[in-house]
Parts: sequence; structure tokens; C-alpha cells
Amino acid sequence: MPFSVESFELPFFAQLLILLVLARFFGEIMERFKQPALIGEIMAGVILGPSILNFIHRTEELKVISELGVFLLIILAGLEINFDGIIRSLKGRNLIISLSAFFVPFFAGFFLGKLFQLDLMATIFVGLCIAITALPVSIRILMDFGKLNTPLGQKIISIAIFDDILALSILGIILDLKDIELSFFNISKTVVFTLIKLTGFVLLIIASYKLIERFSRKENFIEDKLNVVLGFLKGKESLFAIFFVFVLIFATITESIGLHFIIGAFFASMLISKELVGEKHLNTIHTTTNGMAMGFLAPIFFAGIGLEFEFSSIDNYPLLALIILVSFASKIIGGYIGSRIAKQNHKTALAIGIGLNARGIMELVIANIAFKAGIISLELFSMLVLMGVFTTICTPFLLKKAFQLVEE
Repeated sequence: MPFSVESFELPFFAQLLILLVLARFFGEIMERFKQPALIGEIMAGVILGPSILNFIHRTEELKVISELGVFLLIILAGLEINFDGIIRSLKGRNLIISLSAFFVPFFAGFFLGKLFQLDLMATIFVGLCIAITALPVSIRILMDFGKLNTPLGQKIISIAIFDDILALSILGIILDLKDIELSFFNISKTVVFTLIKLTGFVLLIIASYKLIERFSRKENFIEDKLNVVLGFLKGKESLFAIFFVFVLIFATITESIGLHFIIGAFFASMLISKELVGEKHLNTIHTTTNGMAMGFLAPIFFAGIGLEFEFSSIDNYPLLALIILVSFASKIIGGYIGSRIAKQNHKTALAIGIGLNARGIMELVIANIAFKAGIISLELFSMLVLMGVFTTICTPFLLKKAFQLVEE
């Protein structure tokens, strides 16, 4: 019997080795061109997967590794956020920008889906993926430009925080809707019930935050108690274990009430701050999580997206072109309109719109969840991957020009 790639399956660790090496190789190339590594990591999966070589296929083991990658990526995104950032996004005119930057692209994506007669759930998901901002990518781009701690950089980040939280909340509602008959009564009942669950969980987070804030008034109170516990425990990396127990408690709560685990992980990691555990412990948590995620699990996750991406599955090229065009234009327009209403000048408003335009990590995570849940087809998933990659590649170039205009 002749040898064929399709009939031959590599051992799991051989697949893992090849995926990781090639993902890191292409990720390194992208980094040298000042682009996010995730683009190169997706390219590695595309090359090894069914689109080109058809050498590695997405097995159940790789799916488990990818799920862990999603988990750590969401935790890293949460660690970049604190409640002060959320409060800033809800204050005064920032709220106008946040709402405009989310709902203008959301409805643009929704009407695009209706135009091409996609089913309701897929249509909502297209709107959601177009509306989201990849907070970790925006932070990375602003850091590269040395603009993260400028007033404009902080404004972009606070708006992105609000939009990501709103997107994750809508995600929870959509996942609850996917298995019911879509009548007006059923949709209304499910939305109300999901909002009650989500509100209850948010109230738990707020109560936890208030409790933490209360203890934090006693200088280093929680940090000192944590040091006592760590001094008592003899196991290595006890701090990291305690942190993960904390996050997993909230992830378990969200799963048990029917919401996706990433919502609990995201909110829980937001509660961890240097005021709570001390700057040294926070840096240790961040460094260890970042090392595990970016060094191993995240490259496998993004390469896995490349494995599932199939360019040959795309037949509807007009829809692909419009998804890319609408996602690119509507996010900038939404940020620009909201900023102008909020009395920002023309150049600043343009910079805010461009700064919110990168999708990358968060959009790919959500698209992946939708594909796994059977809400979107392989064709639509592949289109959303291309859209995420395209907007992520273009944003650094345009944002650099926008900052130059603002400074002039």
C-alpha cells in the first residue's frame, strides 16, 4: 500500500514538537518585523495543516492543550486590567466612546450577516467578532511605541477594557441561546435568565473587590497574610498554585451557572493587583503565567487555529472581502464618532479609532469558541481568522502615523 500523508498520523509528542518549533520560528520572524507573534504562529498551523502540507491534524490531545492556552491568555488579559481602568472607562465622556466603539462595528457586522442571509446566531457572532478589541495586542502595540502610559494610550486601553467585558458578557448570552428554539419567548426568557446569572456573578466580583479593598486599607495586610501562608507551605511554586486555585474557583462558578469558563477566569484575574498581593508577588505571578502561556501553550493554541483554518473552505469571496472591509472601517468610524461626540479633536479621535482596531487574541479566542460550539461554519471561522490577522497587521502601521499626527 503506498504511503500517504493522510493515512499517517505522527505520535502526539512529535506533533507537539513540530508545531511548537515551527510556531516559535515564524513567531520570531513576525516579532522582528514588529508584528505580533500570533500571526506567525497561525501561519505555522496553516502550513502544517490541511490548507497546505496536511501533515498534522487537530487531535483531541491538541484541543486540550489549546483550551489551556485559551485559559492562560484570558488570565494574562485580566492581569493587565484593574478596576480603576474599568471605572475610567465608565466615567463621563469615556463611556460615550466605549459604547460607540462597540455598537457601531457590532451593528455593522450584524447587518452584513443579514445581507448575506446568515442564520441569526452566526450573524450575532460576526457582529461580536467585529466589535471586539484585542486588549493584549493593543497593550503590546502601545508598549512598543512607548505610548502606553500617555493620556491617549490610557484612554485607548480603558475603552478596550469596557468593550472586551461587554463582548464576553454577550458571549455568555449567545452560548446560552445556541441550544434552544429561537422564538421570541424563548430568546427573551434565555436573555433575561442569562443576564440575571451574569449580574449575580458581577455582583460577586464587586463584593470580592470591595472586600479586598477593605482589607487593603490596612497596609500590606493581605500580602503579609499571604507571606505567612507561603512560609508555612513547603511545596515549590506555592504562590502560583494559590493564584490558580483562586482563578479556578471563579471559572468553576461561571461554568456551574452555565456561562463560559473564560468569563470567570477573566474577572478573577482582574481582582489580582499589586495592592492586594504586593508588587513582588504580582510580578512573579505575571512572569510565570506569561512564560507558560507565551512560551508553550499560546503558540500551540494559535498554531491550532491555523490547523483548523482552511482557505479551500471559503467560497463566498464577496462576504470575505466585506467582513475585512467592514471590520476595518467600522471600528475606526465607531471610535472616531464617539470621540468627536466626547469633544476630542479630529486627530485624537482618529488615533483612538485606529488604536481600537486590532482584533488578534480576543477575537480569535471568541471565534474559536463559536466554531467549537457549532455556531459558525468552518468557512465563516476561516474568514474571521483572516479578518483578525489583517486588522492586527495593519494597526501598528496606521497607529504610528496617527500618533505622529497627534504630536504634530
